[in-house]
Amino acid sequence: MTDEQKTIAFVVYPGLTPLDLVGPLQVLSALAQFVPSYRTVVVGATKDTVGTDTPLRIAPSHTFDEVPSPFAVLVPGGTVPTLRAMADERLLAWLRTAATGAELVTSVCTGSLVLGAAGLLEGREATTHWMFRDLLPGLGATPVARRWVEDGRVITAAGVSAGIDLALHLAERLAGRQVATNIQFAIEYDPEPPQGALDWANRPYGDLKPLREHTLREGLAQHPELLAKLLTHA
Repeated sequence: MTDEQKTIAFVVYPGLTPLDLVGPLQVLSALAQFVPSYRTVVVGATKDTVGTDTPLRIAPSHTFDEVPSPFAVLVPGGTVPTLRAMADERLLAWLRTAATGAELVTSVCTGSLVLGAAGLLEGREATTHWMFRDLLPGLGATPVARRWVEDGRVITAAGVSAGIDLALHLAERLAGRQVATNIQFAIEYDPEPPQGALDWANRPYGDLKPLREHTLREGLAQHPELLAKLLTHA
């Protein structure tokens, strides 16, 4: 790494949702190709391969200790394992330290809950996956229903695929609209979902409520005080 390079660190922990990580990583790795002053790394407690919530396994390129002061941080989300990560003191300690000097602190999906657990959302507007958005006040944040929410240097994205939108926004913020547009063309990101746009007035909360309840119950089974804190304002 040269002195001029700015490191964008993507956080890995066991059980994360791969698209939360890989979508933005693909975009911002392309940014690094267009603008060599940026580089992307994937950081974890160790370089050992970890599982995800799919059959895919991921190996970090660097350890937390090797990247103490990144320019930007991105925390992906997930379900039960992400709730468990909210009590991972090694991860939380690294996030607090990294965030001290980082110019951008970002998350995708329930990754914002991990940021909140580290105390990084206090007094800020934020978002997360729509099923868990009402938990944000328990972490000191004001929930906002948008694709991504920018509050100073902290930017949080909504569920899973919103990480690609967040990353393209970051590319524009860091390198300008033309570079971001070039990246969007390079990855051919032009969503036309078979079921059309989501009808938020008819979101299937009832169908997905068991997933939410399982995630909260299993993820925080060993940390009832944290669960109670999350549910205080929910």
